[in-house]
Parts: sequence; structure tokens; C-alpha cells
Amino acid sequence: MRHAEGSRKRALAASSRWGARCPRAPHAFRLNNAERACYLLTVPDFLLELFSEEIPARMQARAAEDLRKLVTEALVGAGLLYEGAKAFVTPRRLALAVKGVPVKQPDVKEEKKGPRVGAPEGAIQGFLRAAGLTSITEAKVQPDKKGDFYLAVIEKPGRPAIEVIAEIVPAVVKTFPWPKSMRWGEQSAQPGSLGWVRPLHSIVATFGPETEEPEIVAFAVDGIAAGDETRGHRFMAPQPFKVRRFEDYAAKLEKAKVVLDPERRKEMILADAKNLAFAQGFELVEDAGLLAEVAGLVEWPVVLMGSFDKAFLAMPPEIVRATIRNNQKCFVLRDPRTSQLVDKFILVANIEAADGGKAIIAGNERVIRARLADAKFFYDTEVVGEFPELQGLMGKYYALAQGEDASVAAACEDHYKPLGPNDRVPTDPVSVAVALADKIDTLVAFWEINEKPTGSKDPYALRRAALGIIRIILTNEIRVRLFAFLIFQLIVTRGQIEQQPLWDLEISYEDLVKEFSERLVGLDVGAKIVKSRPHDEVDVSASSQGLAKAVADLLIFFADRLKFQLREEGARHDLVDAVFALERQDDLLLIVRRVEALGQFLDTEDGKNLLAGYKRATNIIRIEEKRDARDYVGRPEPSLYRQSEERALASAIEAAKTEASAAVTREDFGGAMRAMAKLRPHVDTFFDKVTVNVEDQQLRENRLKLLNEIREATRTVADFSRIEGGVMSA
Repeated sequence: MRHAEGSRKRALAASSRWGARCPRAPHAFRLNNAERACYLLTVPDFLLELFSEEIPARMQARAAEDLRKLVTEALVGAGLLYEGAKAFVTPRRLALAVKGVPVKQPDVKEEKKGPRVGAPEGAIQGFLRAAGLTSITEAKVQPDKKGDFYLAVIEKPGRPAIEVIAEIVPAVVKTFPWPKSMRWGEQSAQPGSLGWVRPLHSIVATFGPETEEPEIVAFAVDGIAAGDETRGHRFMAPQPFKVRRFEDYAAKLEKAKVVLDPERRKEMILADAKNLAFAQGFELVEDAGLLAEVAGLVEWPVVLMGSFDKAFLAMPPEIVRATIRNNQKCFVLRDPRTSQLVDKFILVANIEAADGGKAIIAGNERVIRARLADAKFFYDTEVVGEFPELQGLMGKYYALAQGEDASVAAACEDHYKPLGPNDRVPTDPVSVAVALADKIDTLVAFWEINEKPTGSKDPYALRRAALGIIRIILTNEIRVRLFAFLIFQLIVTRGQIEQQPLWDLEISYEDLVKEFSERLVGLDVGAKIVKSRPHDEVDVSASSQGLAKAVADLLIFFADRLKFQLREEGARHDLVDAVFALERQDDLLLIVRRVEALGQFLDTEDGKNLLAGYKRATNIIRIEEKRDARDYVGRPEPSLYRQSEERALASAIEAAKTEASAAVTREDFGGAMRAMAKLRPHVDTFFDKVTVNVEDQQLRENRLKLLNEIREATRTVADFSRIEGGVMSA
């Protein structure tokens, strides 16, 4: 192969040759099939391989994506737009293939404005230096309305792509974002030496079209020079061999017992494991996470089957599976007729052994036998800490073994759930109660010690706990005042933290809710809470104010989580905000139903009428309030109505409010909105016949207050000012 000496001249010559061979086109995607095929044959491709010791499986996928992103973003930033790029990874190599890279950067023409004609010599000389000109005669004279000025037209020819790539790759390698990296050898003692996930041995970097011999991209990183030589499988094909471009590289690796594409390795493992299990009358227990990990441990997957003592199957199947999976990265099998685990497992080797894999199987069987024996010991002695990933589930098994009721056992398993957006939600009444209690207790306790999520940090998974509460309530359609839940739990938690006797609340549930609801809006109703000693009343107004503030803060937190959940499910963000803008929204199920009803209603003709009437009424109020620097709130004075249209609108508003309030009480939100939609013709008639901004200021104020009644009436269902299109611009 040729190195890149004289690459600028060759690039220009190659560009000319390739232009003669293929029709010129602005972009290859605009060519017909024949032209495109010709174009792709003559446009260079770039191949990069970084060959090292074994890369941890958990880092491979991210590393491949980082390599693709960093290199291609640098290419685009340098003006080298390409056809496509794909990254590959095996345990020992990161590779990148970039198709259709231009042979050189585009030429750039830049205009630099200089001083006016006749400017002082110092300004002229400064302009010449900045523009790279030797004489002012090289500049153009450009006229404008202030007179003539000098203009330098600077033309920068594009550099050959191979030179640009030779600068990009070392920079990417030296700054590669490995989660953990190491230094090695004599170079490690030098400041700024290369850090890589494992010792880097060689670099392949070739560039050129399919019709010609590609060039080696000339660069070095910490003494490792780029070349065209790589190696195959560590044991089955360790000898070096040369490669040209990606197709040649991938084919030669395959012959050298390396499957480059991780997705193909996964497909091979899964297909072979299923076939081997089926041949023995078993069924593979699929595990996507384990499959991805195992595919990152082998370059040439070989699927084998081993066995273990049937006595271990007396343990819960989750323990058997977790032990075999976590310790040996092996898959378990089951009987397809009973769905019960069998005493067999699937392992994936990285070599075609001369003995057919007998020694490999025997070694895995020894380790698995020992690990299962350990698991049985811990299970028999109830040391559940050995299986942290099975928390809850182990509690269920122990509860059943002790003869507990099935609902109690289920609650032991489910009280941690749901652990994420795709996890199962408890539905058994006992499980639901325990799961809610556990999560509310967790949230309130952390709130009391001021350990709240901040920004992206949530070390105690409090956002997940809140979302879990929301999902449990919504899935089971539980009608509960979250507000009251939080009050009671805060009182209990505060008593525990302060190590004081818990308060005995000698007031009804309804009075308690009313008490703290009023405090949330700043009202002082003089709460009386009774201590443990009967009839010893003290005024704890300050304490109840603190509780109210904590409840308000928690409710805001829940509101944010519910908004997130609803938006994830496709609800319009403005409708969610419109409902949450109403006061005292703590019945989560009712909130969701209100949002759903609002979305459905606004898609109807009545919904459009309601929104249009609201817009027409509130826009004029908003404009006048801004101009007058005051709010037009409060009831209008009926005696100031001068026209029948005013009285008709006032009467229609009262009727709509009455009908809508009754519908909301029945939780018929669609009915409430239909009642409000009836205002549209009265609003239109009012604006057609009544002048709002009259000279009589008392009359003007009364008419603005009448229009404000529409704004207030619609808040029976939602805050329409939060709905997109709900307020027109001035």
C-alpha cells in the first residue's frame, strides 16, 4: 500500500479522474441506480480498527456508538459529508466503516471587509496582515452608502480528506470517553500518555475507493502507527494479516474466526441455543440482557450444554436461574410441557475445542455445582442478602413456607413494585396497601430530613417511588385524597423523628382535611390538636403550618411526576397544565379522568365553541388589565346593566355555572364543558351589540367584570388560559 506522501496532488488528480468516470451530480442520493453505483465505486471509504486487549462487555455498545459519533461529527465539522457510517465491536476491537467520504474538503471563499479608501496607512497595513494580502492592489474596492471601502476575497482550497482524517482520529483516540481507562508500558510514565480501556496494540486506518488500492492514513498515537494489519481470534487464528477496505476486512476476520457484528453474534447464540435445547426436548429461557453480555465476551460463539444435580431444583427457580446467570453467564432451560426448570444449562464458549467442548463443559459444571450448593445453604438458613436482586420474591417463598396467607405472601413480593415504567403493578388489595404504605413512608421520611431530588440527582430513587404510587393508584382505579395520606404520614414520621408521643387527633377526617386545606391557601383557623394525655389541649398552629408547607411541597412533587407520566402516555402537555392549575387537585384518578375528558371534548364542535367563546371574552380583559395595571375581578353589579344583551349574558353565565358545578359533582366533566359551551352565542351577541370600552368608567368596569365571570366560570373544569390557543396575542 502507498502512504500519503504527495496526497494533495494525488487527491486532485483522483478527483479529476473520478469526475470523468461518473456523471456529475450535487449528491449521490439524487442519482439514478446506475449512476449511484458508479458514484459509490469511485468515492473513497474510510476503515478504522482499534485493536486491544479484552474490552469489558458492559462498555462495548457505548464505545462503538461513541466512536461513530465522535469521528463522524468531526468529519461533518470539517466539511466532509459522507454517505453512511457504522461501528462494530468485539471483545478485542472497535471498528468503524465510513462510506462515501469526499476526496477533499470543499473550497471556501470568504470576504473580509477592510477600511475605507483613503484610510490611514496603519489601518491599511493591519487589514493586509489580517487578510493575508501583500498589497492593497490585491483587494477589491466596494462602494456602499458611506463611501468606498476595501474588500479582500480570500479563497481557501479544501484539504485532502486523508490529511484531515489523519488529524481527527488521533484526537478522538486520545480523548475517548471510556468510563474507566488504564495506562501501560514505558509510555505510561510520560505526562499525557494514552489512556485506553485495555492496552491498545495496533490501529488499522485505510482510505480509498473500491476501484483503487486504498492508502494507509498516516498518523500515530503514542508510538502506535496506523497501518493495514490486524489479527484474528486469539487462539484459533492469532497470525497477523493485511486488509484493504471494510468488505475485505470483515470477510478476512470471518475466516480468522471473528464475527465482527455484535448483533450477528447475538443472533447466532440465540439460534444455536434454541436449536440445541429443542434437540434435547427442552426450551431455552430467553434473557436479553444476558444474551447481550455473552455476545460481548466472545468473538467466535460456540454453544454447548451442561448439567447439574436435580436436587438443586428443589430451590425456587429464581434462585437457580440467578445463581447460574450471575456467576457463570449461562442460560437455564425448562420443560416446555410444564414450564418448570430442568437440570441443564447452556454455556457459550469462545473456541472450537478439539475435544468438542468436553473440558469446557466439565469446568462450568464444577463451578455451577459449587455455586448452587452455596445458594442452597443461604436459602436453607434464610440468609436472603445473598440474593439482593430477588428481594421481595424471597420473602414470598419464606412466607408460603411458614404457612402465611397467599395475599400476605404476594404482598411480601410486591411491596417493592413497580420498580420501573415496565414493571408489573400490584393488584391484590393487600399488596396494593403495603406497596403504597412503603412508598409513601419512604417519600415522607426523606422529605422530613430534607433529602430531596435535585436536578438529575436522585440517589434514593424518590422519583421512582412517586411514579410507583401514581401507577398503583391509576392501575387499580383507587379514589384517594393523596393530601390526607401525606398529612397523616407526616404526623407519624415527625413524631418518630422527634421521639415524642404521637399526636392523638380528636377531630374527624373531614375536619382534618379542611384544616390543612385552609392552611395551604394561607388561612389560619386556629387548629387544636390534643396530646396523648386526654383533654390537655394546646395550640399547635405553628406546627400545623409546618405540616401544611411540607404537604404542599410533596403535592407539587407528585404533580410534576404525574405530568411526566401523562405526557409519556401521549397526553397534551397544555391540557395537563390546565387541570393542574386548578386548586386542591390531589385525587390522581380524578385528575387523569379530567384531562382525558378535556382532550376528548376539545376535539368536538362544542369544544371548539367553548374555546372560541373563552378566547373572545378573555382577550379583551387581558388587554385592558395590562393597560390599566389592575385586575377586573369581583361580581358585576346587575343594576349597572344597560342593555338586554348584558342581562342575557349574565343570566347565561349563572345557568352555565350551576349546570357545570352539578356535572362536576357527578364527575361528568364532559357534561360540565357542554354546559360552558352554551355560552358561545351569548358571548357573540354581547360583542356584536355591546361596547365594552365606553367613556363611563363605572359602566366599563362593570362590563369587564361581567366578561371576567366567563373566565371564572370555566375554571369549574380547567384553566383555559393554559390551553394552546386559549388566549390570543394582543
